[in-house]
Parts: sequence; structure tokens; C-alpha cells
Amino acid sequence: MKHWFRSYWTEEDTWFYFEVDADGWVTRQVELQGPDEKAIAAASLAEWQAAQQAGTLADYESMFGGTAEVPLQEWEGHDPHVLTLDEFEGIWLAARAACREGSRNRATRGA
Repeated sequence: MKHWFRSYWTEEDTWFYFEVDADGWVTRQVELQGPDEKAIAAASLAEWQAAQQAGTLADYESMFGGTAEVPLQEWEGHDPHVLTLDEFEGIWLAARAACREGSRNRATRGA
């Protein structure tokens, strides 16, 4: 069974939003940073793994970032605020769109 929550990390001025499976592994992760809550990550573990297998991991990470590499129960210092699936999905969709837009803007400036 999956569950969803968010946690604010003061030292990074970042909200982390997590979808976590029953074993504590992050299946989707969103990171919103700064006072304007700029989307800096909106990654899916399944997509990350597929990109790794396809040899396109660098492209995936440059657009969407990555997910936590340890089960959440191993993390210390997070103060979770429970979310519903609908609350998480709203943040997820907005962050994905922002990451895609940011990637397009980086590609346009680099051309």
C-alpha cells in the first residue's frame, strides 16, 4: 500500500513531497525550493529505472531529477505531514509541467 506525505527541510529551504510504497521506498518524489516553491524535481522511480536501462539516465535526471536512494524509514529528521493521493497528484502534475518547461527553456538557451 502506498502513502503520501510532505516534509520541509529548513537547511535546504525545500518542501519534499513523497509517494512511498509499503517497504518505505520512494516511488515518486517532488522537490519545491525557495519562497516561490520552484519545482526542482518531479521524479518517478519506475521512469528513472527505465531511463537507466535505456541509457538515457542523464537526460531524465536533467529534466526530472531523481528519487531518494534509501527507504524513508532510514532517514532521520523528517517531520512528515500526511497527504491524500489527490493532494499529492495536484503537486505532482504541476511540478512535472514546471520541470518539462524548465528543460525546454534550458535547451532553447543552450541552442
